[in-house]
Amino acid sequence: MTKAKSAPLLHIEQLGKRFGGFVALDGVDLEVANGERLGLIGPNGSGKSTLVNCICGTLQNETGSVTFNGEKLDGMVAHERTHRGLARSFQLPRPFRSMSVAENIRVPLLYTVNARSRSHLSHREIDERCMELLTLVSLHDKARKSPADLTQVEMRKLELARAMAADPKLLIADESMAGLSHSEVEDIVALLLRMNEHGVTIIMIEHIMRAVMAFSQRLAVLVSGKKIADGNPEDVIKDKEVVGAYLGT
Repeated sequence: MTKAKSAPLLHIEQLGKRFGGFVALDGVDLEVANGERLGLIGPNGSGKSTLVNCICGTLQNETGSVTFNGEKLDGMVAHERTHRGLARSFQLPRPFRSMSVAENIRVPLLYTVNARSRSHLSHREIDERCMELLTLVSLHDKARKSPADLTQVEMRKLELARAMAADPKLLIADESMAGLSHSEVEDIVALLLRMNEHGVTIIMIEHIMRAVMAFSQRLAVLVSGKKIADGNPEDVIKDKEVVGAYLGT
């Protein structure tokens, strides 16, 4: 007997979004399996950010639907989706500058973990979880520092740790490596792989192709609001339509 295929963690069906007369997303279909590492690429203006914003609830799609962990998310605002296990990092980190590195982790911990459960975590439990996350991103020795004292790559790690503080089932890492050196890019890729090993499904949005190829089990490509390719990364990057979208036909 054939084993039944498990339901995807994220199911996007015919997603559409307009800004006036401009079509930002045009009937996008996408599935992400539980535990998967998906790379999402596309030229600037392809609709990647709009898609992420529609998934996370910053924007509301006009057509189609987003289903996460078996639940329809359409109409839910961003914090409701966060409480269900959706988290994202941002390309430009904006930590609380007046707080320490550790306090920047405690805020989302208090907001998301306690908001989900009827029994709140104790201060000790919050502190322990905070240090676990800082250790995961190799910032445990910077816990009492100000974010202003961090390097560029450390700021990206703090941003990812803040997203992980929401205890997500799915993390969308939005250009976490822009402007970093070769070794720093490798450091962030290794960190994302560790997060995935901890059971977090990850969508990576990135322009640095060596990072995308090193990380992704599957690759999806958006161009002009449409998905033009989806599959094995080695096959996708050789696709004529994908090559044309990046290099010109």
